[in-house]
Amino acid sequence: MKLCFNEATTLENSNLAKDLEYCEKHGYDYIEIRTMDKLPEYLKDHSLSELAEYFQTHHIKPLALNALVFFNNRDEKGHREIIEEFKGMMETCKTLGVKYVVAVPLVTEQKILKEDIKASSVEVLTELSDIAEPYGVKIALEFVGHPECTVNTFKQAYDIVSTVNRDNVGLVFDSFHFHAMGSSLEDLKKADGKKIFIYHIDDTEDFPIGFLRDEDRVWPGQGAIDLDAHLSALKEIGFSDVVSVELFRPEYYKMSAEETIKTAKETTVDVVSKYFKM
Repeated sequence: MKLCFNEATTLENSNLAKDLEYCEKHGYDYIEIRTMDKLPEYLKDHSLSELAEYFQTHHIKPLALNALVFFNNRDEKGHREIIEEFKGMMETCKTLGVKYVVAVPLVTEQKILKEDIKASSVEVLTELSDIAEPYGVKIALEFVGHPECTVNTFKQAYDIVSTVNRDNVGLVFDSFHFHAMGSSLEDLKKADGKKIFIYHIDDTEDFPIGFLRDEDRVWPGQGAIDLDAHLSALKEIGFSDVVSVELFRPEYYKMSAEETIKTAKETTVDVVSKYFKM
């Protein structure tokens, strides 16, 4: 399995240029590029062409643009904005050689019927699939394990991508989000591994379902998540592509960026290497 770094892990103590430098130094294969903050910051002093040249001349490669945020159940204006943002992402993917765009569902306190969430998600992902197909880019839907997220369990997300039924539409499987809303391991074991595009690894402090938030994440193997069960199930269903370490821990932001990146790799490899060759 290839090793990837998600830039959220150094959100407050690094930038894209430093992340690339240290990820290259410490042997990561891929990076997920944050499009909300780190990429725009990088482009103030650099060009996409410079970034493309970096990837062409170094081992590390771009895995995903993270993320197209709140893509479903938008009003007409919001939907148009999502489509235009996604079209721009396609050009970035083409320049950099990016394989995936992570799509994050709407987070809201508004009560929306599950049938309306599914209908909107399927409709928009199908439209995005058509746009992405000529670019050879795949869309990875990431369910978010918070009560306020419209798609917050593995079962719900898997049903949506199965209904879309396109080769370029699949899932991000995130151990934190899976654990946080009590998703079923049996649902994971029944899934088609080809529908999972990216595996986000993380761990968490032991709070009840519905109370966990991103800042509760800890190094893989140092929390309450049964990562052994997740990894065993992923292997069982035939997933073995990429593991991307993604943390949002405030204490880790106080470390140096290099130490964060180094520790993230070491803890991830310790856990994953029991099940997959890395």
